[in-house]
Amino acid sequence: MEDHKLRVVLLFGGRSGEHEVSLNSAQSIFKAIDRNRYSVETVGINKQGQWFWGVRPEDAIKEGFSSVDQSRQVTLVLDLTHPRFMALDGSVLPNDGHFDLIFPVLHGPYGEDGTLQGLLEMANVPYVGSGVLGSSLGMDKDRMKAVFREKNLPLARYVTLLRVDFIDRPEDCLNEIEANIGYPCFVKPANLGSSVGISKAHDREELKNALDIAALYDRKIVVEESINGREIEVAVLGNDTPKASVPGEVKPAHEFYSYEAKYSNIGSSLLIPAPVNESVATRMQEMALEAFRAVEACGLSRVDFFVTSRNEIYLNEINTLPGFTEISMYPKLWEATGISYSELIDQLISLGLERFKDKQTCKISCN
Repeated sequence: MEDHKLRVVLLFGGRSGEHEVSLNSAQSIFKAIDRNRYSVETVGINKQGQWFWGVRPEDAIKEGFSSVDQSRQVTLVLDLTHPRFMALDGSVLPNDGHFDLIFPVLHGPYGEDGTLQGLLEMANVPYVGSGVLGSSLGMDKDRMKAVFREKNLPLARYVTLLRVDFIDRPEDCLNEIEANIGYPCFVKPANLGSSVGISKAHDREELKNALDIAALYDRKIVVEESINGREIEVAVLGNDTPKASVPGEVKPAHEFYSYEAKYSNIGSSLLIPAPVNESVATRMQEMALEAFRAVEACGLSRVDFFVTSRNEIYLNEINTLPGFTEISMYPKLWEATGISYSELIDQLISLGLERFKDKQTCKISCN
């Protein structure tokens, strides 16, 4: 019976500041995936970038990777005729390391930004989620906004600056932000998620501190005007013909939906469906699909909006590998739309296989 199950490798952890978020997402998926349909193996990546076979998300959450047996370190073999994982010490892995699909649950840089996806493309293996382009555009808030602007999607005002410019010309950068954005404003690393490194600045001193913090995480920093509105999110599921969930509203415990508010859930609440009128909900769903297609996302994404008291809608960002924990908005939105957590995992796996099969039909040479 085991031979007839689809062999799925759950890949999690990673080097980014969202390492712990990834562990929690992977734990939820590992518990919920249908064992009657799938044979599940796990590969955990520590913060140094080493890959280990058989690490359970729950154990990694409790103990970290310090106690992992180093003999379980593995690598992905880039052999298009025989893709598999291989133990670095030469020991034999279950099923000789073969698998049918990789389910990556790595948020942030080196997992959600196209780098991992490029590796998996080189290995010619099926995987869940967006490809290289969709992942990289979805991660880089500056390039993402440029694509959205080209599609005439409504955005808050923003400026982008390089860390080196802030180091060399701090006063010029502060003056530019004050002249073009003003206060309050949000300061974000361009390539990070889960609100890591994000600050809200109300004056020049807070702005300088916020830029210092963001510069720790990325060479490029995005500063956005603060929109006085409700935070509404829409989940998207699909490949070439995606569908949108009902909208959900975030009621953060803090001044904005910080990392702590997202993952401790203390004081924060999610209203699903969001209490908005039907026309606003429909427009956000349409815009979510437009954003999904604009960056050429695949599989799953969560699209975030601000809605003002006058029902003006501003597109904030798209997340191509949103949090998948038990309190995460993405699975909750689909549950409210009629797709259970376990069924959602099934559909994402099917979409990954569908995308891989479709790509195999493309010629890459004239021969």
